[in-house]
Amino acid sequence: MRRSGPGEDEEEEAVTVRRTESADAEEIQALLTSTDQALFGRIDVLHLLEKANLAVTVFNDQNQILAHASFCDYPAAELVDQGLWESFLHNHFSSDSCTPVNTLFLHLLVSQAGVSSSCAKLIIRTVFSAVAELDHICLLCPNVTALGPDLDQIFKPLQRLTDPGPPCSAFICHREDHAPRLRVRPARVEDHDDILLLLDPQNMKSTSETSKFILDLIKNQNQKQKRHSAVCEVDGAVVGFVSVHTDIDVGTLQNHFDLSEFDDFYKVDQQNLQPASQSCPEGPERNQNQFPSQEVTSNAFCIQLLRMKKKYETRSADCLPYLFQLFPDLVYCLSSCPEFPLSQNFVQVPSRSSSSLSTSFCVLHRSWIRKVEVRPAVPADRLAVSDLVKNLDRNQSLLQDLDSFYRTRSDPNSVPLQAFVTQVDGQVVGILIIRDEQDTEYLRARFNIENFIYFSHHRYDEHAHILHFILKCCFQNLSRHLFKEVLRLSHKSCLYHRVYLPHYQQTSCVHPLDPILDCGVPVGPRQQIIYPLEELGINAPSRRLTEDQEPFSLSLISRKLTMEQKVLVNSRVVVVGASDTGLAFLQVLCLCPHLRFTNLVLVSTHGFHGDYDPEDVGFLSTSHAHSSRDLAQTHLLSCVRVLTGKMVQIRRKSKSILLSTGDKVPYDHLILCTGLQYRVPCPTGVVGTQVPDLDPDCRYTGPVPSNLFTLNDPQDCRMVHHWICDNFVDRDENAVIFGHGVDVFSSVETLLRLGVGGSRIHVVQPPSEPGPSCFRDPAVERAVAAAMRSAGVQVHQNCVLAQINEGQRADPITSVSFSRDPEPVHLQCGVFINLSNKGVDHQVFDSISRSSLTFDFRLVIDSTFRTSDPFIYAAGPLTKFSCRYYSEGRSHADFSSKEVGQDLAAVLLAHYDPTLETLNEPEPDRLIPLYDRPKVQGAKLPGGFHYLHVTGPGGPDRSSPRAQPDGDIVTGRAETGDYFSLHLDHHELVETLTCLSLKPIPVPNYLSLYGQHQNLLGQLQNRYHQGLIPDLYRFFSQSSLLVVFHDRFPDFQKELNQISCSKPKVGSDPIIQEDGLRPQGSRKEAEVRGAVRSSAVRFLTYNQNLLPMLGPAGRF
Repeated sequence: MRRSGPGEDEEEEAVTVRRTESADAEEIQALLTSTDQALFGRIDVLHLLEKANLAVTVFNDQNQILAHASFCDYPAAELVDQGLWESFLHNHFSSDSCTPVNTLFLHLLVSQAGVSSSCAKLIIRTVFSAVAELDHICLLCPNVTALGPDLDQIFKPLQRLTDPGPPCSAFICHREDHAPRLRVRPARVEDHDDILLLLDPQNMKSTSETSKFILDLIKNQNQKQKRHSAVCEVDGAVVGFVSVHTDIDVGTLQNHFDLSEFDDFYKVDQQNLQPASQSCPEGPERNQNQFPSQEVTSNAFCIQLLRMKKKYETRSADCLPYLFQLFPDLVYCLSSCPEFPLSQNFVQVPSRSSSSLSTSFCVLHRSWIRKVEVRPAVPADRLAVSDLVKNLDRNQSLLQDLDSFYRTRSDPNSVPLQAFVTQVDGQVVGILIIRDEQDTEYLRARFNIENFIYFSHHRYDEHAHILHFILKCCFQNLSRHLFKEVLRLSHKSCLYHRVYLPHYQQTSCVHPLDPILDCGVPVGPRQQIIYPLEELGINAPSRRLTEDQEPFSLSLISRKLTMEQKVLVNSRVVVVGASDTGLAFLQVLCLCPHLRFTNLVLVSTHGFHGDYDPEDVGFLSTSHAHSSRDLAQTHLLSCVRVLTGKMVQIRRKSKSILLSTGDKVPYDHLILCTGLQYRVPCPTGVVGTQVPDLDPDCRYTGPVPSNLFTLNDPQDCRMVHHWICDNFVDRDENAVIFGHGVDVFSSVETLLRLGVGGSRIHVVQPPSEPGPSCFRDPAVERAVAAAMRSAGVQVHQNCVLAQINEGQRADPITSVSFSRDPEPVHLQCGVFINLSNKGVDHQVFDSISRSSLTFDFRLVIDSTFRTSDPFIYAAGPLTKFSCRYYSEGRSHADFSSKEVGQDLAAVLLAHYDPTLETLNEPEPDRLIPLYDRPKVQGAKLPGGFHYLHVTGPGGPDRSSPRAQPDGDIVTGRAETGDYFSLHLDHHELVETLTCLSLKPIPVPNYLSLYGQHQNLLGQLQNRYHQGLIPDLYRFFSQSSLLVVFHDRFPDFQKELNQISCSKPKVGSDPIIQEDGLRPQGSRKEAEVRGAVRSSAVRFLTYNQNLLPMLGPAGRF
């Protein structure tokens, strides 16, 4: 780009054009001049960025903003209602070709002096190139008859049709003048060399097979056989090549894909159709053989090959109208899932659950080149809408709300409704009914909406909820235009959509869900403060914010997102294991705002177990990594296909896995996160007083008895919970719990809670491994042991399972025998709960070893989670680091599984996210990653105790010199259920936390304490040693400390750190006192104090809805 100034030579300057970010607002505001205000009016840049459909910025290599432009889908200056501008423009100006589909309005264009002309042209050219459907950019200015010299080169005045007309001038610029559409013509033999360069731009010496293939495509063009090839040109230079044909095996597609929404790609000659064919079934049951061959033909053509120069990839859609002109009698264009950006115009066809095909394909309806209209619904549309939704669930709910809209424009609760229909060539193909959002503050408090919008720039009446959404599948590519038009016509700025768990009684009719996921951004849940509501009284937040609603996941569609295309990732990512690591990995991918993964698969033994409460189900302890509510508030169920079964084979050559159900699952990247499981113990067969060494390779291969339960996940716990209630509680038999660890004690408490007498419960513990107790705190261990003795629970230590049913038939188990020194243990048994022999699942081990992946007691990985196969990744306790890292003392088992899963997702995103810089050369092997988040364990223990233990990450080689000599802060007694132990490291940071309480523990609050400095916690250590803190539970429920539990408090801390580390302003002088002496504090210190105070006020003001107990921020 050229920069020029008065009396100066022009200089070349490298620039980049990107979408504008909110952080640019201040610098853009500084570019505004009086001339700009005269042309565009008084502009609040940040407010404009929130409401603009498209905003672009030009910046140089020093990251300085040179120019900016904002575009909306309605005129500026409130000259006309935004929903009525089309008729206004057509009535008063010669603008018949301008429609809501192909027109945007310029609301602001500012630039630095010297680059205004070149930047304006660059912005206009970039916008036309980026938005394929855009043909016109208009500018309406009140009381302005002429533009400045820079804009005058771009915009031309529109001819007036009325006199005197409205008090404004209208200007327009056309695509043809700045970024004309690519010229598409039939390919010729002389194009051969140019086409080869498109296929292989790096290697000039293309193979002879490729050359012959291209020549065959060009020479074999035939209208009868309907084979065509074409090239795309710019100024006579070939920049693209496309080849199409109609030779489609529709029968094979029907077997693997659900084509019911696309008429099975058949067109039927109604004149020659036999009467018997009228009874042919529709949808997926219809088969090609059910139609007479002479009366049925394919209704689609296929893109065989498409290549574009990278510079023109965003304009690849320019060839689509030409292709449909080649086949005027065909309706659909097929492609094998084109890559971005052409994929934005296509609809991906869903595959059948029984399909083993490893490929997918997309469809484009020829409506893409036809007239599309979105308008408010009228009563005359009801019959068409009724026909559109007749086969859908909850269609009656939709029709009732539509009738309410016709009658009163509101629902039965008097909440305003608006309804809009989408028409293609006059036919209703979709309907959208929205309702004013009534829970805006709840959404703001519970979800990270402010990651995407500034709430203060959106009025409450500009938020709406998608109540019903129906769009024919073949028109899904119109959904982005549909949402953009609905926002404009309804005068809304934000649309929300909730997805509830399947068991929830829903009234919304949404089909399909994909357009909402494609056009909206997934909004993640926020960490919530557990408030002591009784103590806070009237100072507590509003009950509308603190009372839980039924959990749901949330998607947001705002004006500025309607023209932001997502990158569709069609690669098959298969995750094996619904562990904390696997779920954290999937959460990151599902919540990625600019990527849409269409082929995420989770393989789990019992499917997805997100709808449960660990304390209600019982038996197993929890890491508190994912609550059932957290999982329901992410988009796992919407974005992930869950397959029930176990992996039994990895076929690396074909890149697929085989499940226990017989299903074959293909993958592009396989993620192994199975973790470690309790396994059925193998009896030694001999009862005695000698305790034999256990063989870790010993497997139990016989049939598992019906009353032996090995618990590994919530579904196992739920199943044994029901079995015990139905078959055991009312009987006099014993329950034997075999194993050691916190899970054993949690299972004892569950049995006691279900009504099993303590004298019937026998805890049998195998020989313990070297190391500390499972509780890590002697006081907790003593309290739990006392509670078990009080309940009558018997504990047998250092036992090895020897026989079941004295070696006779093992189903059901009636007795068990254990070897122990000094005497064996023989127990009658009605139910055997196994929590022992933890290790890699045998079937997982067989799959790994038979596929020749490196396994050394654990699956071996490198520092980037890769196994010996570059397409197979693994993480979590299943893994260990390669020996070349010399890190035998550390593995993923030493760290937070949730943090490990998130790091794994970050590594994989580098393969798929085009916004991340990729290295041309492979990254050299790095050191093993280290993590910061704590390991957490919680459970409900005998005696009714709620238990929580939080400790820092690290392996068994963690050394104690880090400990603070007087860093132990303990209140209460474990036996009385008010025990709270907190330990500080040598930096006076919270390192370990243990709670044992008879009351429920506010776990999210206490997890926020980890890593905090004791001074930040109200001078915790000093006040404790002064005897001012008798009860840590009450101390941490003080209103002044609740701010530490706020989810945005860590960001506030980082901001304060940046302020304290900032340099003093240039030219600042020290403050001089009246006596002429320099004080101890410099001007920098005063500036820092003022900046800290201002930052605190902003934080409290912005978050006062959740922190009202701290009072008005203005008092600070």
